[in-house]
Amino acid sequence: MGQPESREIRESEQSGLPPGQRLQRGWPVTHYGPVPKFKSDRWEFRVFGATVDGEKRCWNHEDFSALPFATIVADLHCVTKFSMLGAEWGGVPARTIVELAPPAPSVTHVMVWAEYGYSANLRLADFLADRTIFATHKDGELLTAEHGFPLRLVVPHLYAWKGPKWVRGVEYMTADRRGFWEERGYHNLGDPWREQRYSYQEEPGDGPEL
Repeated sequence: MGQPESREIRESEQSGLPPGQRLQRGWPVTHYGPVPKFKSDRWEFRVFGATVDGEKRCWNHEDFSALPFATIVADLHCVTKFSMLGAEWGGVPARTIVELAPPAPSVTHVMVWAEYGYSANLRLADFLADRTIFATHKDGELLTAEHGFPLRLVVPHLYAWKGPKWVRGVEYMTADRRGFWEERGYHNLGDPWREQRYSYQEEPGDGPEL
C-alpha cells in the first residue's frame, strides 16, 4: 500500500499538483464569514505572546507598509481541491517579522490571528520557511478585499487555510494549540503533498487532542 502512495506523491510533485488537486484558472473567492471593512486609522498588526522580552510589538498600517518588501513566486493549494500555480506574491516575509520581534527560545508554534477572531496555528519551522510571506500584493497588484486586503499570510507548502486573510497579528506559543478550522475537523498540519486534509487522518504527534 505504501509504494503506490509514494509514487503518486512523486508524480504529483513533478506535475506541480499535490495529490487530489486540480489546476484552477483564475482565483476563486473562498472564506468563512463576511468581508471586513478596512479602516487604515484603526488597523494594527501586533506580535505578542512568548516574545523574547515579554513585550508585544505593534505596527500601524503606515509603518507596516514601510517594512522591507519582497516577492516570491509560489503556488496556492486549497483544501477544496483547487490549485493555483505560479502566482507572484509581494509583501513582508514572515522571517522579517520574527527578526524585528523575536520569539523566546521556548517558542515552538505560532497562532496567526485575523479579523473576527479567525486563527490558524503553525509550527514555528513552517512560519519561518523561506517562502512564508505576509502578502499585500498578487502579480503586482494590491490584494482585493475579497482576497484578503490589506494583509494575508501565504504559506505555499501548506494548504491555504493555514494562511488566513485579513491578518491582524501573530501569537508566539510554547505549545501547540488548534486554530479555527483545526478545531472544526481540519488536519492540524495541513501538508497538501501528504493530503493532510482532515483531523481523522492525523497520526500520533500531529497535534493536540480534539
